[in-house]
Parts: sequence; structure tokens; C-alpha cells
Amino acid sequence: MQAESSVDARPNTAEGDRLDVLVTLVLAWEEKHWPIDSPDPVEAILFAMEQRSLSRRDLEPFIGGRARLAEVLNHKRSLTLPMIRRLHKGLGIPAEVLIGRKRSHVKSRTRASPYDVCELSNNPHS
Repeated sequence: MQAESSVDARPNTAEGDRLDVLVTLVLAWEEKHWPIDSPDPVEAILFAMEQRSLSRRDLEPFIGGRARLAEVLNHKRSLTLPMIRRLHKGLGIPAEVLIGRKRSHVKSRTRASPYDVCELSNNPHS
């Protein structure tokens, strides 16, 4: 594959430009054929809890008492802006995930550096 031989390409060279084009094409193709929607806000919270070994009680300062927490985690109550701010600041969950908006096409995606192609080629899902 051309990208594999270009992994060590230097910026601002013909090989570096070729790598930039290849990465851009791969990202555009993936976005079109395998789009990834933002996760459900509750799923993101549950994932953060699991990763940090947090209990429901640990979330109370971010969301509120047990009843309110249960309502949020059971999709019976939406997150409020203050909850979103606290969860973002305290647990590092991206605010856009907590808001629950879906990403649009390639324009909303952060442009990857072509010099990070090693990460793409080492992705076990590719």
C-alpha cells in the first residue's frame, strides 16, 4: 500500500503531500461508508463510570440526588446545562456528547494529521 511506504514522509515534500492526500481520501471514504454517530449521553456517562470504577453515588455531585440520577440514567430526564458542565469538567466527557447532537459530515470532524497515519494503520477495526 502506498501509505505504508509514506509513513515516514516529511512535511512539505512531495511524499508528504501524497500522504496528506491519501489520509484525506481515507477519512472521507470512512465518513461516507462507515459514519460514527456520537454516543448516547447516558451511554457516555456509564462508560465513564465503568472506566473510573465509579458508583452511582459518585455521580451525585454532578447530576443530583439518587432519584434524579436514576431518572437521568434511565432516560426519563434529560441532562440540564449545569449537569453537562459539571460532568464535562469533572469527568472529562465531551460536552458535545452530553448534549447529544449528532455530528455532521466531514466538515465537523477534526482534521487528522497525515503524519498520524500509523495510528490509522494500527487500528484493529480497520
